[in-house]
Amino acid sequence: MFERVSTETGACSATVRDWVDELAGVDGRGSDGEGCDAERIEMIRALEELKSAAAAAQARLTAAFAASQRAEQRRAGVPASEVGRGIAAQVALARRESPHRGGRLLGLAEALVHEMPRTMAALTAGETNEWRATVVARETACLPRELREQADLELGNRLMRLGDRETESEARRLVYRLDPAAYVNRSRGAADDRRVTLRPAPDTMSRLGALLPAASGVAAHTALTQEADRLRALGDQRGRGQLMADLLVERVTGQASATAGPVEVHLVMSDTSLLGENRAGPDERADLDEPGELLGHGPVPAPWARDFVREAPQVWLRRLYVSPDTGELVAMESRRRIFPRRLRRLLVVRDHVCRTPWCGAPIRHIDHVVPAAAGGPTSAENGQGLCEACNLARQAPGMLARPGPRGSGDFVTTRTPTGHEYTSRPPPLPGAPPPKEKPAGDDESLLEHHLRRDLAAA
Repeated sequence: MFERVSTETGACSATVRDWVDELAGVDGRGSDGEGCDAERIEMIRALEELKSAAAAAQARLTAAFAASQRAEQRRAGVPASEVGRGIAAQVALARRESPHRGGRLLGLAEALVHEMPRTMAALTAGETNEWRATVVARETACLPRELREQADLELGNRLMRLGDRETESEARRLVYRLDPAAYVNRSRGAADDRRVTLRPAPDTMSRLGALLPAASGVAAHTALTQEADRLRALGDQRGRGQLMADLLVERVTGQASATAGPVEVHLVMSDTSLLGENRAGPDERADLDEPGELLGHGPVPAPWARDFVREAPQVWLRRLYVSPDTGELVAMESRRRIFPRRLRRLLVVRDHVCRTPWCGAPIRHIDHVVPAAAGGPTSAENGQGLCEACNLARQAPGMLARPGPRGSGDFVTTRTPTGHEYTSRPPPLPGAPPPKEKPAGDDESLLEHHLRRDLAAA
């Protein structure tokens, strides 16, 4: 258990949790029908202001936590180049966000607290929200401190009347007026952030996006548009959007058509779903329609997965053996410090994405849960897939992790320097039985508390 320390305002975590419990009882039904609508609107506005005030409080606590952690790391003799490591990861875990998002929230908190008092005041008073405060901080980041404070003063007084797009436009206009050179230099350096991203979309679709310099983006879009119009003029019955999408795939992959099959895709599914044969006994769980798992995308319906395999020009099948009791992939032991290729592949298939709770980034490193230097074995039980940022965050002083016992479903528990623990497990494989056990924690007990209260009220 942790001591609940009061903040300088007199509130503490126990008080805030009481507020959460009280707000959970708001159902909006009221007692007198039509006469409640005005109060409902007032409550909606008040709750919106409360969210903004809570974001401001989180920013102040985050900045204070970061300062305290850096001081503690310096006292512990951490090299100057490594001071601050792991702070953003702890903030992300506390807020149930990815480490990348945690770093942005940490940067926002320190900017608001130390350099943007007027925007911070607007957020505290509920005059703006966290996203618009983020936009102001992002757009003014290129200014030297004294000019940033001036921009904050001029823009902060108007935030209550500005929407998202207006906030961004006004911030950019103000930055250009205060320091044109800084604005231009930032625009030139933005090309270094160009990238391609892939995100899952509903109905077995995906979103392939590219962040490009304006000229490159316009040129690529124009080329696809012109070719699509040419094909439609020749009688192609596909719509312009369909043609542009197919042309993009063909030109990027070098395939003759967009449906010729991807270069390499990992699709995990049970044998019964793959073969379309239900071999389960009368008392056994049938998984004929158990969805598959498309790595990098997520669950896909079994019929779609079967069609995908059937229509692909070439298919390689690799069998993965799982425990019938827990659904775990069969472990492969190794005495080597470096994870061998097949064991790395098994861990990537098992974990799908970074194992840090709420991260979801692609796996870049295979990590020893108990470090090899501390005697941790190179095994599936002691391995986990992490993104690069999370693996580096694990090197911060006081960050520890331990695997669960064999047969526990590959649980990994991470303990932060403040003593908080977060437990993760890989997503279940298609056709695997549901987990037989799960770790207890504050989040689970709070959820169960509300469920029990709602059931009692019903």
